[in-house]
Amino acid sequence: MKNIVLIGMPGCGKSTVGVVLAKILGYRFLDSDLLIQESENRLLHDIIEQEGIEGFEEIENKVNASIDVKRSVIATGGSVVYGREAMEHLKKIGIVVYIKLPYEEINHRLGNLEQRGVAIRKNQTLKDLYNERVPLYEKYADITVEEKNLTISQTALYIRDRLREYE
Repeated sequence: MKNIVLIGMPGCGKSTVGVVLAKILGYRFLDSDLLIQESENRLLHDIIEQEGIEGFEEIENKVNASIDVKRSVIATGGSVVYGREAMEHLKKIGIVVYIKLPYEEINHRLGNLEQRGVAIRKNQTLKDLYNERVPLYEKYADITVEEKNLTISQTALYIRDRLREYE
């Protein structure tokens, strides 16, 4: 079985669902945001502050395009879909699962965007970012999970069940 790659907006639960899904499947768990921080020896928001959005996205693209793991659940950053090389690589090594939540729920869940290391441009609202990214998530997704009203465990189990289509 291939890796499982989780994509979606910040705050949709990729990391939390990813850990639970990895346990259910007996896979390793990898958070690509932590991989980026480790490779750069800086926090995400520091990278964004120092390199700008474009610089951060270049680093994110490079790091995600170089992930070399097997039998892993990979939780990606929300902006991973801007990196063409990264997404082509991730689709090659895994099944891409889009964890979809309505804008209102994302807005409710997210606190300080800068502290979270969300790649958002000046004068761009969260709603603008949401509207810009959703078509990209849908473009790359092999499986889409409508997470609204599901618990973390229900989301993980739903993904597990949908993965059987790819065995």
